[in-house]
Amino acid sequence: MSETKKHKIVNAWISQVIGNEIIPVFGDLHFSNGKIDKIEKKKFKLPLEQSDKSETVYDAEGRILTLPLVNFHDHIYSRLAKGLPLTEPMDTFQNILKNLWWKLDLDLDLPMIAASAKMAGIESIKNGVTYIFDHHASPSSTINSLKTIKAELNNFGLRGVLCFETSDRNGQAKSDEAIKENIDFFKNLTNDNFKGLFGLHASFTVDDETLNKVRRLIIENVVGIHIHVSEDESDNEISLEKYNASPIQRLVNANLLNAKSIIAHGLHIAQADLNIVADCGSAIAYNLDSNLNNSVGLPDFKNVPSEIPILIGTDGMHANIAKSMKQYFLLNRFKGKSFDDAFGNFIEVYFNQLNFVKKYFNDFPNLNEGDRADFIIWDYVPPTPISKNNFWGHYIYGVTESSVKSVVQNGKYLMKDFRLREIDEAKNWEEINIQGNNLHKKFSEK
Repeated sequence: MSETKKHKIVNAWISQVIGNEIIPVFGDLHFSNGKIDKIEKKKFKLPLEQSDKSETVYDAEGRILTLPLVNFHDHIYSRLAKGLPLTEPMDTFQNILKNLWWKLDLDLDLPMIAASAKMAGIESIKNGVTYIFDHHASPSSTINSLKTIKAELNNFGLRGVLCFETSDRNGQAKSDEAIKENIDFFKNLTNDNFKGLFGLHASFTVDDETLNKVRRLIIENVVGIHIHVSEDESDNEISLEKYNASPIQRLVNANLLNAKSIIAHGLHIAQADLNIVADCGSAIAYNLDSNLNNSVGLPDFKNVPSEIPILIGTDGMHANIAKSMKQYFLLNRFKGKSFDDAFGNFIEVYFNQLNFVKKYFNDFPNLNEGDRADFIIWDYVPPTPISKNNFWGHYIYGVTESSVKSVVQNGKYLMKDFRLREIDEAKNWEEINIQGNNLHKKFSEK
């Protein structure tokens, strides 16, 4: 719930969204009852006007205030994976799946899933991420897994779009359980703060019969899918060998792609299939840090149709979306794009993300009066003048290299001056450690 007190942020550069531009204005932002009541513009003048600090008045001292960040492809279930003993080959993408992730997800139980969500909540808030599109897997503990994640994220004041990755790799019974978990969640557990997608693992682990089952559910419930596609070339090779069609062609044949769907990765989608994705209106979520880590390649940015909305995720590696956004910019430059083109692509992606998240949360704000009070304050004071003309230079080279200092969600401080509010962080880490040790022991015994 939002706080009923009247609060005020003073001396902030408020990065308002007006059309397809960011217009930074200097001034004070008033909020109460979860809404932005008023934005008072002031002339920027040094030294800054001093403010009487209190519980309800926060002096940003010239820092930048922006919209919160969105993680469009997370794997909350992966949070406890750090430091697990890996004794089998990790030399190919298929071996990474078989010898780490498909072993780990089978080990997870509901307490481990809850601990993973706690860890994701802490990390996300500290990185200014308050909206999470999660792609979950725990085949041995499928039923109520999404309910468990929802409960933990809700305790942290976050919003989420959840799904369970359906796969036939563990047999028919577990595939059917995954379908049921997706249906139960988006029919019975969605609300203003939590929405549902239909989760599918990479198509090479999903048979045609399962895709056809999902098709009926997608049409009946008007939902999108969240699926890995062509993260590695092996996805295409196995798909062609087993089904005589590319992953995208299989999804189109099953009528599963629509304007609410997320294709995760999409590194090795052929040009003809990219054009099909554009026609379907589906988005591609890049996870570039993960792609570099797994050595699976990078997108050919120049060949991706501009009609495809590009989103940014972390693939569960971390919660630092700002870092991943900066990575997108730098890799565009690395691939030979000019500064003008790289800046243009970055700006386009920023607004793609705002437009896509509003398909699930139509009250996602623009930082204007009357909007929902969701915003973050960065530990970044512009060292030179800032305006709509140079905002992105400040954002890419200053904001994304800075820490998040404070987070407000629905008019409530989730973090203030780097400290989480109303959350016992030490107690949460104690539970995370207990469950992490349990997973480590279980994983080590295989």
